[in-house]
Amino acid sequence: MGEQPFALYDIVEMKKQHPCGANRWQIIRMGADIRIKCQSCEHSVMLPRRDFKKKMKRVLERAESE
Repeated sequence: MGEQPFALYDIVEMKKQHPCGANRWQIIRMGADIRIKCQSCEHSVMLPRRDFKKKMKRVLERAESE
């Protein structure tokens, strides 16, 4: 398998913006499903990894490695 273009705690942009008007999401859980949290209203959404990969546009900020 190839390397993933995203990692835990990265800030990503999705193809469609959230109803609150923001389009910045933080990845807060990774596994078979990926949970992302809106950076504006703090709403979180869980998506299957396959759907997340299709709906993600790009990584805006990389998480700081420890």
